[in-house]
Amino acid sequence: MPGPTVLTIGNFDAVHLGHQALVSTARERAGKQGRVLVLAFDPHPASILRPRNVPPRLTDWPRREALLRDAGVDEIIRLEPTAEILGTSPEDFIASLAARYRPRALVEGPDFRFGRQRRGDVEQLANLGRAHGFEVLIVPPVEATLDDLSVVTVSSSLVRWMLRHGRVRDAQRLLGRFYEIRGEVVEGEKRGRRLGVPTANVAAESMLPGDGVYFGQATGPDGRLFPAAINVGVKPTFGPARRGCEVHLIDAGVPANAYGWWCTVAFHGFLRGELRFDGPEAVAAQIRRDIGRARELLTRHAIAS
Repeated sequence: MPGPTVLTIGNFDAVHLGHQALVSTARERAGKQGRVLVLAFDPHPASILRPRNVPPRLTDWPRREALLRDAGVDEIIRLEPTAEILGTSPEDFIASLAARYRPRALVEGPDFRFGRQRRGDVEQLANLGRAHGFEVLIVPPVEATLDDLSVVTVSSSLVRWMLRHGRVRDAQRLLGRFYEIRGEVVEGEKRGRRLGVPTANVAAESMLPGDGVYFGQATGPDGRLFPAAINVGVKPTFGPARRGCEVHLIDAGVPANAYGWWCTVAFHGFLRGELRFDGPEAVAAQIRRDIGRARELLTRHAIAS
């Protein structure tokens, strides 16, 4: 006889430590024979509720699925946030879930809201659970200690704030892993090649950190992992440009004209802000200093870990 189904619902964009705590509780409740089922909204419900203020993605869908499975989820159902679904009353929304999935338990955080105009809260959820024969487990917020030793409550909005301000190490503390982007390597202006430091122009599908230069790791065309110096921004020395992400794979020997492969970039730390230089020679000299510093820091971090 199959074990119980334990359900959790949300956006799960970041799959941060708070999301991982929900999954861990669900996994414990389901047991070895049970099923942990995640209903994940994608895109974000704000795309319907407030389309002018949609938060940027922190993971593309394949990455989100992989992270949830790594956390202990057995099945993931992608929910498109249609006006019909978001306009359902709290009572009908839960009744529909109970009839379709027959959960033994539903796991959420204390701020969980559901149903039309987000009217449903965890107190109503508990009442509806009793009516439909499932248990409701509320997982307390998860806290993390930042580099400055301040203690914060983990949330996707705080991850975005950290990234927006270039604080990728603090984002790592909220996520429990390095922040990553993934995208196709597309043809750029080939300026790095002319400067002697070829870069991969990554068309990211997720949120870029704040403008500046970072150190980290990135995958090459063959999937191998290389140390990397990463520039995010508009390259102000060369005039107006679209904001983007350029990655130099240190010691990779990647052909400058290698396009069309998918690159995963992990941000380990911040090197400096984006600056305007006097000309190409000054830019090239600074890039070489950035590469040297990135190599040094990555080596130091590898030894420390």
